Amino acid sequence: MIGVLASGEGTNLQALLDAGLPVVAVASNRRGARALDRAAHLPTAAFPLDEYSDRDARDAAMADWLQEHGVRLVVCAGYMHVLRPVFLDRFPDRVVNVHPAPLPEFPGAHPLEDVLAAGAPNAAATVHFVDAGVDTGKVIASEPVPVLPGDTVESLRERVHAVEHRLLTEVVRELCAR
Repeated sequence: MIGVLASGEGTNLQALLDAGLPVVAVASNRRGARALDRAAHLPTAAFPLDEYSDRDARDAAMADWLQEHGVRLVVCAGYMHVLRPVFLDRFPDRVVNVHPAPLPEFPGAHPLEDVLAAGAPNAAATVHFVDAGVDTGKVIASEPVPVLPGDTVESLRERVHAVEHRLLTEVVRELCAR
């Protein structure tokens, strides 16, 4: 029932797997993504953009593949591409993302750097619905993670990840129950 999209290490994917959630397929935009190795016991596929005529063609192929595997809820767990309407329309209100900062204040690909540069008191683990914008979908749940004196991006990321792993699994479990 759950399809996971991941571009990198797959630690949020691992949290979903460890929680026993019904992950049935994992896709990535990168062939070498560590997340695909974490999910080696499941159907996995890579959809590199350079193998398609454009983003719409890639996203349509990825949506087809996920639907062929019975996916009803899509979880973006460190997926670093903006999904096109051709994908989102196939899973209306059933695509969620986890983001390491408060939204809408710190969207985008480098939110922890932005949090630190702004001198903000908190980062956050934020789970939100995905729409066609960049981190603009409705927030489902968010939990602040205090910025500590002397924090670096790496030290802050480590603490945020711990909260993300817990919060994401809680939200996904709740969405699966609906």
